Amino acid sequence: MILEAEDVRHFYGDVCALDGVSLQIRAGELVSIIGPNGAGKSTLIGALTGAITPTAGTVRFKGRDIRGVGPVRLARLGLVRSFQLVHVFPELTVRETLEAAVVSRLGRGRRLFASLARDGEVREAAMAVAERFGLAGKRDTLARQLPQGDKKLLDVASAFAMRPEVILLDEPTSGVSTRDKTAIMEMLVAASRGSGTGAMILVEHDMDIVFGYSDRIVALHQGRVLADGTPGAIRADEAVVAAVVGRPPAARPA
Repeated sequence: MILEAEDVRHFYGDVCALDGVSLQIRAGELVSIIGPNGAGKSTLIGALTGAITPTAGTVRFKGRDIRGVGPVRLARLGLVRSFQLVHVFPELTVRETLEAAVVSRLGRGRRLFASLARDGEVREAAMAVAERFGLAGKRDTLARQLPQGDKKLLDVASAFAMRPEVILLDEPTSGVSTRDKTAIMEMLVAASRGSGTGAMILVEHDMDIVFGYSDRIVALHQGRVLADGTPGAIRADEAVVAAVVGRPPAARPA
């Protein structure tokens, strides 16, 4: 297993956000985590990405205990959560946003950004990612000026610029049109296969996307794993659909 959580519990005061959650992520999988508001998704994401040290239980990445390691160190080990640099640095161009991610991967964050712009390795790596995600033609556009679909692409691209073994994407298609959602997911899957990313974890509220692209779905409810199975198995479980999904998702065209 490339990433696993075992009997993870987490409390906020007297409130139990995660109650004995266990899951395993295998290399090559696209796993979606779903659940209603308050199910524990955000807390689980925090535990998996080193941002939260769980109250109890173990989280391992490539066999290493990563509880509380922190997202920066964890990214350098190969587990990355989408950056959302578009929102953090809206005045950066597409190229500069991707360069910032490459700089982080190379551990050159202490150098002045102006000098990094002349760093051939950084520039070439950033532009290779821009090409892969169809953003090369907008390299000099400010991130804040991009259409919403391209902002989402840039967010995902900046995560891939870290060359992760495992990538966690938090609602990569929210706020965009149905057509753009499909385009983003198709590009994301192609980029994962082309870059050698070991596994993807997706947190997404659009059930058509979840059921259309996932290899496996983990459904959370009240801090526990209610179900863990293939899209077909989850779709066929009426109790899970009623508790977590709320409606049967549309079948993806063959």
